[in-house]
Amino acid sequence: MRAATTLSVMVLGAGGIGHAVVTSLDTGIGRVDPFKDMKNRPGAGHGLNLLLVGTDGRDKITKAERRKYRLGGAPCHCTDTIMLVHLSKDGKRASVVSLPRDSYARLPEHTDTTTGEHHKAHAVKINAAYAEGGPRLTVRTVEQMTGVKISHYLEVDFTSFMKTVDALGGVRICTPRPLKDSYSGLDLTPGTHKLNGGQALQYVRSRHIDSAADLGRMQRQQRFVAALIHQATSSGVLLNPVKFRKITSTMLGSVRADKGFGAEQLIAMNEAMRGFSPSSSEFTSVPLLGAAVAVKGLGSTVKWDPVKSKRLFQALREDRPLTPPSTPQAAPGKGPGSGPGTGARPGPGPDARKQPAPRTQPQTRPEQLKNALLVDVRPRTIRVQVVNGTRTDGLGKRVDDALRATGFDTTGTPLTSSGRDLRRTVVMYDPRWDRSAKSLAAALPGSELRAVKLQGATLKVVAGRDYKAVSPVRAEEPPQGQFATVTGDQVVCP
Repeated sequence: MRAATTLSVMVLGAGGIGHAVVTSLDTGIGRVDPFKDMKNRPGAGHGLNLLLVGTDGRDKITKAERRKYRLGGAPCHCTDTIMLVHLSKDGKRASVVSLPRDSYARLPEHTDTTTGEHHKAHAVKINAAYAEGGPRLTVRTVEQMTGVKISHYLEVDFTSFMKTVDALGGVRICTPRPLKDSYSGLDLTPGTHKLNGGQALQYVRSRHIDSAADLGRMQRQQRFVAALIHQATSSGVLLNPVKFRKITSTMLGSVRADKGFGAEQLIAMNEAMRGFSPSSSEFTSVPLLGAAVAVKGLGSTVKWDPVKSKRLFQALREDRPLTPPSTPQAAPGKGPGSGPGTGARPGPGPDARKQPAPRTQPQTRPEQLKNALLVDVRPRTIRVQVVNGTRTDGLGKRVDDALRATGFDTTGTPLTSSGRDLRRTVVMYDPRWDRSAKSLAAALPGSELRAVKLQGATLKVVAGRDYKAVSPVRAEEPPQGQFATVTGDQVVCP
């Protein structure tokens, strides 16, 4: 999770800052030697591979901050987060792969750095490699499991993370649903939030929000990295030497890195990564073999899918993108995304299952999504019947056309109410499709939600005299391709 901070070091290095400024920052980096005496390492491949490690170090955090952000307890001196970042040879892409901290691993033969005791190869969770052998054993273990040669090692802690976010002026995070975790203290309502350092730490640490646990937390960490990149590249930091120096100095004050990562490498990244943006980044996690299982002596662990993970790491070695090429949108009901729960959390009732397939494919123009509200369910999976509830001729068609242009699957044949002249627009829905109804209501500001039992999968919009326009909305895009990848621009705030 704190590895997100370190990734921003690379991004900030791409801002055209003078050599003297960058060189002066080199002395602030704590040094480790994770590659000493390493033998039988994988081939170098193409591009650059960085192992970003986040530890739970909290020595420099104040007592007040510990209480406020619930950072009590003793640190485990292990890796809370491990991310493998591949920078393409042409500098146009960053591929970020999260390695679950509870991954089943076999440590190679080594000497415990704390006790001095010699250990033969044995099974552990991957985050224990740091506790037993520090950065060196962590790198050896990751290289052994992935077949990817690590070019550089970077390590950050709680303090660096919090200070960096504050130095950037906070980071914007969007959520279409409430996020509440009594353990970390995270409590976010649906919508957009600008998080300070402590709040951001709560966001990336939370793992008790839903049943997704640590896997859900990794997704939030990836979203945060994308948001951090967006903040750094859009706020003018990269082009302002004073801001650049201040923020980078804050980061590097708590960062530890290998001896080979310094000013020269930042300058090289500066040249290679000009024009970098959230859309240049792609995120995924190691494919797993089913859910977590209990392993004697280790507790709950997850195991990597041997076939899919091998393909993933081969793609990194060969410097290939993990995100599939853009293709025309699939026909409704005939491919990924035809079900209502796609791109949203599963929940009780039919909204977590498959709805009837949409009959037509609404077309949403890219410019409409630029400032779109983030909702829980993708509009194209929501079937809508529009009814004109007023005496204004043609209102039903206007609403139907506007909803269709925004992406909703309308019937295309609006009806006319025979009742009274309705003042306020109403969204009528079966309680089993409540998440779809909330997503539709977000596109109709000021509308009233009204539950109707046994209405079925089709939602009904009764347009009232208050109707003005439809607000564009979008849902988080589901992971794409064989590696279940998302790009940074798909997960940042509109």
